[in-house]
Amino acid sequence: MAEEKGFRLLSLYDQLVNRGSIQKQEAAQAFGVSERSIQRDIEQLRNFFAEQTPPLEIYYDPERNFYRLSEGDGALLSCGEMLAVCKILLESRSLSKRELDQILDKLLVHGMRPSEREKLQEIISNERHFYVEPCHGKLLVDTLWMLGQAIQTHSVIEADYQTQAGERKHRRLQPVGLMCSEFYFYLTAFLEDVDRNREFEFPEDPYPTIYRVDRLEQIQVQSEHFTVPYGQRFSEGEFRKRVQFMYGGRLRTVHFLYKGPSVEAVLDRLPTAEIVSKREGMYEIRAEVFGKGIDMWLKSQGTSVEILQK
Repeated sequence: MAEEKGFRLLSLYDQLVNRGSIQKQEAAQAFGVSERSIQRDIEQLRNFFAEQTPPLEIYYDPERNFYRLSEGDGALLSCGEMLAVCKILLESRSLSKRELDQILDKLLVHGMRPSEREKLQEIISNERHFYVEPCHGKLLVDTLWMLGQAIQTHSVIEADYQTQAGERKHRRLQPVGLMCSEFYFYLTAFLEDVDRNREFEFPEDPYPTIYRVDRLEQIQVQSEHFTVPYGQRFSEGEFRKRVQFMYGGRLRTVHFLYKGPSVEAVLDRLPTAEIVSKREGMYEIRAEVFGKGIDMWLKSQGTSVEILQK
């Protein structure tokens, strides 16, 4: 008897979560029990869902004579929210096809109602089918989590890093941030045990070095921990606003005239940009940035940009 009830509760749970609703009379007939028994089962499930995080509620839909599981306060993503998340993942092209498919499948199954899932699958099916993964083709999700934990616990890591020129270097690092930009994930970290005068163009540069995560190999989290004074803590958000194409370097100010069609695109590209003045369709713009990545962007604008100060 207890086994039958346990099976019935699991089946009703599956109906609510994966099919969206329970019709009490149909359920009673399907399991060969009274409607009162089904009502008691629903009450047990209602108590269970109320204790979850976030809490969910089973409510009665009188128009359709169904019991449904509420979405709670943002427990499930709306169709628009889910589409936005899927599009961001697809457009970033930062994951292998295998990892992308795994994430999308989990989002679609667990993040939205079954009745809406098929619609969204149709919307993204073409882009998903023709998705082109990054050339390195590496699986990165577990590595990202390992690095994220090392950042949180201030744990030193050791790794081999392959530079863009193909040179392999062993590094002992103090990891402070993870970022994603232009198809790749990046680790920002401070180097330990290195001759800064020999390794860096600007040895006095107080900011972390940027490493492409897919080029890190043999990563080992050490038992040693490093400390960062509160006033010197690294801010991923502030750093990201000032770095272009993930090229690190000295903090500098660029000053230029913009004569192109969309100054809004410039302000979105350079979050620290300020419009100093505007005259005759030209915008005088000043922005605070790190390194030489900004030079690549300025050159790409052609005659739309006139540099006043680099």
